[in-house]
Order: sequence, then structure tokens, then C-alpha cells
Amino acid sequence: MHDVRVLADGASVEVALDPIRASILDVLSEPGSAATVAAEIGSTRQKVNYHLKALEAHGLVEPVETRAWGGISERFVRRTARHLVVSPNVLQRTAVDPEAIGDRLSAAYLIAVNARTVSEVGAIAGDPATETRVPTLTVDAVIGFASPQDRAAFAAELQSAIAALAAKYHHDDGRPHRLTVSSYPRPKESS
Repeated sequence: MHDVRVLADGASVEVALDPIRASILDVLSEPGSAATVAAEIGSTRQKVNYHLKALEAHGLVEPVETRAWGGISERFVRRTARHLVVSPNVLQRTAVDPEAIGDRLSAAYLIAVNARTVSEVGAIAGDPATETRVPTLTVDAVIGFASPQDRAAFAAELQSAIAALAAKYHHDDGRPHRLTVSSYPRPKESS
């Protein structure tokens, strides 16, 4: 089972968002059959089996085993990913272009850059021809700045350090990697 799958087509998103199918996906974090899922969600085996076929047709569940019970075969399936994320490209035909946003310090620019990241990395990770592990780097940290001046100084130092590292390791004939660094106020945690 994958940790995250990016849904890049509207049909898969529509199938996953159906309330009954979403409840089936919730149950299938562990393998289950139409009968065990039906008992869990309070439905009939036939209705669940119908929905499982649609989920399987869109790659949202996969078979894991078949058990024989006195002449009857019971198919067990599980979800193909723990978490599903919708690609921004599903909602509109043209990808979000960060370059079209003039204010590089705006929330809109940050969202556009991260939407591009979800679209691009989702497409790479979802491509069957891609190697099993996509070479990525993620840095995630929380920094408590004492003042806006400290935040600005940190940003300047970080930009300078990244520019120096990029100049040191960039080769025109190398495989291009996109580097994005973002910062935003962390939301307050609910209690």
C-alpha cells in the first residue's frame, strides 16, 4: 500500500468522493471482503460489491487474497493508498502558473508553487515507468521568530545560502531538480 496517491483524473476523484465509497475506503485500511465491509458500514454485500468494482476499476482498491469457504470464494481487497490527494489539475485544465502571480511574498504565490509541486510530483510518482523511489528532499521545520526583523534576516541568510549551494552543485548537463522553500505562519492547533 502506498502512503499517498495523487488523484489526477476527475473520474477517480468522483468515485472516491461518493459518500458510500468513501466509507468503504475508510474501512479498507485493512483488507476486507464485500461481506466484512458490508457488516462494518451497515449495507448489503451486493451493494458493497458493486461499489468495490468501481473503486477497483479506478485503482483505488486492489485484491490481496482469495479465501475458499466450503466451495465459495471470498475476495479480499484493500485500499491502494493510505491517503488520497486531489491534483489541482483536476479542477482546471491549465496548471496553476506561479509566474503569473506578481507578488512573490503572497499566500497566492505560495499556494501556486505548492499546487505545482503536488501536480508534478504526483505525476512522477504515479507513472508506472518511474523507478520505485523518486529522489526527493523535504525539509520541514518550525521556527519561532522573535520579531519580523529576525524573520527577514533569516530569509535573507537562507536565500544567500541556497544561492551559494545551487551555484556550487548546478551543472547545465545534470538532471534538473526543482527546489522550493516556503514559510508561512503555522496554524494554531485545536485543543
